[in-house]
Amino acid sequence: MTDTAKLGSLDLRELTSQLASREPVPGGGSAAAFSGALAAALVGMVAELTLGPPAYAEHGDAMVAVRDRAAELRVELLDLAEADAAAYDAVVRARRLPKESDAERTDRATRLRAAMLEAARIPLSTARAAREVLDLAVRIAPIGNHNAVSDAGVAGLLAAAAVRGAVLNVRINLPYLPADEPLRREAAAEIAQLDGAAQQVLDEVLTAVDLQIEREA
Repeated sequence: MTDTAKLGSLDLRELTSQLASREPVPGGGSAAAFSGALAAALVGMVAELTLGPPAYAEHGDAMVAVRDRAAELRVELLDLAEADAAAYDAVVRARRLPKESDAERTDRATRLRAAMLEAARIPLSTARAAREVLDLAVRIAPIGNHNAVSDAGVAGLLAAAAVRGAVLNVRINLPYLPADEPLRREAAAEIAQLDGAAQQVLDEVLTAVDLQIEREA
């Protein structure tokens, strides 16, 4: 079983090898979070490249704010990638618990319920964080360094994929929650909003990117 606490320290070859294996973790939830972290890193890079050149001096304060928030979100999403793997690992372990006696069945049900709740809650947090990265991408695309505008576009694409990928992981886990679990109802409404907004904001990012590229052509 993968050491979920060390996912963030793997190099890219090791990480993709783990994702490609038969092990249940890491999976799509972690991949979505990593995509969001990559998007945040690109947003931070565009901000860094915009700071300094006199042509972009008027946007200096905005770039500092975007850069700093992107750095925070990058760390948060890397942590969520590990948390997602740990959450599903707990689900797998709970499902393997014995269920011969009443006491065992009760213990198994309690542990499984808690694990499934985390397995839905973590990707919801990932979707929220990735949505914020997407908002940073749409903010920076029209005013960032023209030479890095394609990077802002890639950031938008990765962030949107992170949102929608995380939403899929919430959706697949919600039906396993008890009918009286508040998250089951609350999350269903929120992920619908997040999913729809992701496409809308991505369209805005790509439109801004296209305009910048055409202006420089």
